[in-house]
Amino acid sequence: MGAGGDGSVREAQEAVTVGYHAPPPGSATGVADYAETLLAALQHLGPVKAGGRGDIDLYHLGNNRLHEEMYAQAMERPGVVVLHDTVLHHFFLGTRTHQQYIDEWIYNYGEWRRDLGEELWRESGRSSVDPRYFDFPMLRRIVERSRAVIVHNPGAAAMVREHGGTRIEIIPHFVVPAERPDTATTETFRQRLGIEPGARLFGIFGYLREPKRVMTCLSAFRELYSARPDTALLLAGEPVSRDLARLLDQEPPHAAIKRTGHLSEEDLMIAAGAVDACLNLRYPAAGETSGIAVRLMGMGKPVVVSDIAENAAFPETAVLRVRPGVAERGELFDHMVLLAAFPQTGRDIGEQARMWIERHHSLQAVAQRYWDVLCGSA
Repeated sequence: MGAGGDGSVREAQEAVTVGYHAPPPGSATGVADYAETLLAALQHLGPVKAGGRGDIDLYHLGNNRLHEEMYAQAMERPGVVVLHDTVLHHFFLGTRTHQQYIDEWIYNYGEWRRDLGEELWRESGRSSVDPRYFDFPMLRRIVERSRAVIVHNPGAAAMVREHGGTRIEIIPHFVVPAERPDTATTETFRQRLGIEPGARLFGIFGYLREPKRVMTCLSAFRELYSARPDTALLLAGEPVSRDLARLLDQEPPHAAIKRTGHLSEEDLMIAAGAVDACLNLRYPAAGETSGIAVRLMGMGKPVVVSDIAENAAFPETAVLRVRPGVAERGELFDHMVLLAAFPQTGRDIGEQARMWIERHHSLQAVAQRYWDVLCGSA
């Protein structure tokens, strides 16, 4: 009876077709890379049509205009939405007229808060750094419309719940195990950058935005270097904000601060293997789980993260946490000193991280969770 029941469930799942909607591969968002990998994994579980319609549709949404088409489709034909960023405020600022934005604001927070919405519209030039834009995720319409909402962490789930979400699924951000580059390859990479032999190398990876606290990291590193010249910092990524790009260009040259710009997937893995630790702060946060953070953790690298709800699921022994606000720079500096002075401590943290990721973030397990949610929503 039990086997027959399992067979019936399996046959029902195999009969479901899934429409799959995401930014095209190569788009300037980590969501595109995530969606491309997940698509291949889901296609091993059943029929999935990229860009087409199915018995149930899956929509990948993020907080920029690259997701405008997916948002419109999800509103027109409700399905399952995965919110990679659980704050959509900036999405509406970038894709709506003044009146459309205000209408969306009122739908979420009521007429009595219209004045605040008008103020946020007028001051939208500050939206990348002003915490108020992150305090109002503007999720209600898409949450109410969708059959289910998938998020990657408890902090994101809380935001969805506050905006009327009733069916919320927390599915961890997957990690695809990658073969670590050998020592000769990483040493060649470090030499090419001009990293001194034996230097403790910190890395910041991915698309560079103000919430990644890049300027704070640079400031803390300069202080670290003055005390420990056996350290270096790598910025591997392109700024996506003109303001941040200008600030970085104005930074005085520093022999131990290296920039590579955008890296190919192969070179990214080499760079990740070459660093001794990763700096991955996020504040204000948009409900996202950093794909870079979990990948580096999966490689056994110690990662410094912001002490926010989005990172709450990581064990205390698997990451180093920095509180946002006045304590941020000082705590970041202290952690960098610790990692530079005691390499074995960093290796121990990295090993705890690797074991955690291996247990909880495998692609196969994540894909099966997605498939179960999709079939249950069809």
